[in-house]
Order: sequence, then structure tokens, then C-alpha cells
Amino acid sequence: MSDDKKIKVVLLEPAKLARPVEIDASLEGMQKTVGGLIEPFYPFEEQVCIVCNEESKINGMHPNRSVKNDEGIMVDFIFGPAFICDCRGESLDSLSDEQINRYSKMFRYPEHLVKLNDTLIGVPFNPQRDKER
Repeated sequence: MSDDKKIKVVLLEPAKLARPVEIDASLEGMQKTVGGLIEPFYPFEEQVCIVCNEESKINGMHPNRSVKNDEGIMVDFIFGPAFICDCRGESLDSLSDEQINRYSKMFRYPEHLVKLNDTLIGVPFNPQRDKER
């Protein structure tokens, strides 16, 4: 396996629409994508994970997106850049085209984190619409 392997992922960035990208599949490449140490998070039934910055909640990174369980209840909130990839094998790998489409739609809009009646909720917004104002 060469060091310049690329994988197809869905990139989630604060205040930006989700988008499919190819990233460097090396540890360094993944760390560069999330801006620090990587931490895989496994919120889905299927063997797909969200890779985020391990220290994003304590190092001042911007709110990104909420992660909901199958019942639609928020189980976590991602801060800083993250990406969604396949995690079936020994190493993190590309998503299928179907998964890229599905997760790009599921996480399309970035979210503001809002406290409502002592409950944190993610409120989606369209960054392109905000720019047009």
C-alpha cells in the first residue's frame, strides 16, 4: 500500500454545507483534515464513523453539527471539522457513492448549538443564504 492513498469521505465543516471530498488516507492527512488528533465516533448502525478532532470541545473549535440516533434524539454535537468514512476494515476507507449521497443529505446543513429550556439543540442553517443577505 502506498503512502499517497486517498479516500472518498463526506467533509463536515462548521458554517459550510457538507460536501464529498477526497482526503489523504494517512494518519497525518486525517489529522490535517480535522485540525489535530483524530477521534472516530460510531453513532450509526452501519459500519461508518464520524472522525473528528479529539480535543475540539475543549480547544475552542466552532460548533459544527449534531449527531442524532435513529429516533432523532441528539446524542452528541461535533465541534470543528470532521469527516464521515467507512470503518469496516482495519483502516478507515472510502464511502460508497450511495453512502456519500445519503450522508451528504443527512448532514447537509451546519448547525448552531442553542440552549432551550436547559436542553442543547442543533439548529440547522444555510450558510449560502446567510451570505446573500
